[in-house]
Amino acid sequence: MKKTRIPTGFIIVDEYSRGQLETLSIGDYGKEKNIRAPFLGYENRIDGVPNGPVMPLEQKWVITVSTQYGCPMRCNFCDVPAIRFGGNASIEDLERQVANAISVFGNVTYTDRLNLHFARMGEPLFNADNVIEFSASLITDKLRYQKAWGLRVETLHSVFTTMAPKAAKGINPILQRWCSLKNNLYNGQAGLQLSINSTDEARRDEMFDGMQLPLVELAGVVSALPEPVGRKYCLNFAVHDDTVLDGKKLAAMFNPDHWMVKITPIHETTASREAGLKTSDGYVKYAPYERFEASAMDAGFDTIVFIPSMDEERGLVTCGNAVLGGSELRIHA
Repeated sequence: MKKTRIPTGFIIVDEYSRGQLETLSIGDYGKEKNIRAPFLGYENRIDGVPNGPVMPLEQKWVITVSTQYGCPMRCNFCDVPAIRFGGNASIEDLERQVANAISVFGNVTYTDRLNLHFARMGEPLFNADNVIEFSASLITDKLRYQKAWGLRVETLHSVFTTMAPKAAKGINPILQRWCSLKNNLYNGQAGLQLSINSTDEARRDEMFDGMQLPLVELAGVVSALPEPVGRKYCLNFAVHDDTVLDGKKLAAMFNPDHWMVKITPIHETTASREAGLKTSDGYVKYAPYERFEASAMDAGFDTIVFIPSMDEERGLVTCGNAVLGGSELRIHA
């Protein structure tokens, strides 16, 4: 196992059943420092997130695992497609990634909250059976896992993030299964996030290389999902200077009573730089996000603007990065 120290934690690369996988194990700055979400009471403008110490892992721990060896998608903002695709991670691969992520901080034996994201390398919809079975087992076999990890977890929050590829088979039943898990087994303490990125389908075609399910079709699929228990389902927009976010158009397809909007900058991956995608001043000023936030909020959506620090950006903790895919670690702890 190779672990690379970054300011907020570790990037871990290890050999698994089919080759190498990447995992993140990091701390979080805390909502009061890196989000604006008036509906949650966080109303400050985020004019840059200062680098600095993260919350104690005993309060919050974030682990991001890979669901596939590389990724068959061809998103133009992501470095993972540069890796030769090698298939799905097994349940045992997923288990060991979490164990590795916990082991690098061997002195921590308890956390209030463990956020587990299926969002490092790979598209979870293509490996849904393993992701859902593993996520369920973390609750049904909680004591065994926590004994093996040497870590007691008060609240586990698992998040399924997908680009909703049109090549995935059975999107509706997959999302139904995940939402049932979220609402029932997790009692609402799990998340579903759809990577939307634009309400203009032509621009989505550019970003996802035409591999995504069109918004109108995706909206039809998710309209049948049950009402969310706990946190609403999430529509994620990684915005850049030319992003189109039409809140009224979005609300006509996705029910604001069931869906919230999350806005982040497009992250500075090798791929996004080559594609000319950037969020000008997005790491030092709040202004680049105002028009997107206003459009979503005016349409009735609960809206979160999440901004990473430059330490996090350069430390490759954000979406689209992959050391194995050539992402350059631009800061050292």
